[in-house]
Amino acid sequence: MTYPKVTVVGAGNVGATAAFILATTGVADVVLVDVAEGLPQGKALDIMHARSVDRFGPNVTGANDYAATSGSDVVVITAGLPRRPGMTRDELLAINAGIVRSVVEAAVAASPDAVLVCVTNPLDAMTHLAWDLSGLPSARVLGMGGVLDSARFAYFIAAETGAAIADIDALVVGAHGDAMVPLPRLSTVAGRPLADLLPPDRIEAVVERTVFGGAEVVALLKTGSAYYAPATSVVSMVRAMLSGTPAVMPSCVLLEGQYGIKDVYMSVPALLGRGGVVGIPELALTASELESVQRSAAGIDEAYAALGARG
Repeated sequence: MTYPKVTVVGAGNVGATAAFILATTGVADVVLVDVAEGLPQGKALDIMHARSVDRFGPNVTGANDYAATSGSDVVVITAGLPRRPGMTRDELLAINAGIVRSVVEAAVAASPDAVLVCVTNPLDAMTHLAWDLSGLPSARVLGMGGVLDSARFAYFIAAETGAAIADIDALVVGAHGDAMVPLPRLSTVAGRPLADLLPPDRIEAVVERTVFGGAEVVALLKTGSAYYAPATSVVSMVRAMLSGTPAVMPSCVLLEGQYGIKDVYMSVPALLGRGGVVGIPELALTASELESVQRSAAGIDEAYAALGARG
């Protein structure tokens, strides 16, 4: 059987976990790339040893350069410095911008027809930078942020209400960070609005825990940051783009007038399918929700402008 080809750049916790899930669930053959000699090769070999147990079909290989990545359908960029306790995503800006620059140049040269999915933080600015550097259509450059934030929101709603996670539809848009915008009004439990089940103060508490969900993991781990949920989130996006069955997912995409926002990469519901972003259905937001979304976008725009990438 022939599988699609996905390159995962960065063999750290997020990248290696994503490679493992992509292979074991039969989504794609994977090339795991990292600058550290032996690291991607060792993790790829370990995953392949697991194939003898789980009997999955795809192959996983490791490499220190991009020759083996040629012809990839999707390139997932996880390379970069992870957040440390007390560190904000914005503090990662300058360091990770340099890493993303080098990755995009090499990855696009090897796979000019690939879709790029950015996971590196600060995610919104790094996704925009990847698009600017790649020369690709914006539909083929997107970031993972909203899927993860919405998953955290759903978990905290489930914990608060006692509902089964399968019954919860939760939505977070905006920046991937402290300026994210959870949308309780558009989040439901078994089809019922969240406001029917929780009083305003409990909804506020769930929203606050969602906003700082990533920081909570960082504080508990003390070294490193979340990786199981981020890896699972990016795999869900890749699966939608390779399976031939489009799906709407909150994704970091280029807005070109939607929600009154232009030339900003930010998470909103997007239809993902073959070739990347197939469409961006626009939510009907209240005036207050729209104001929060636009405020979040302004913060992203300011962070990206700090890179000096414009003008």
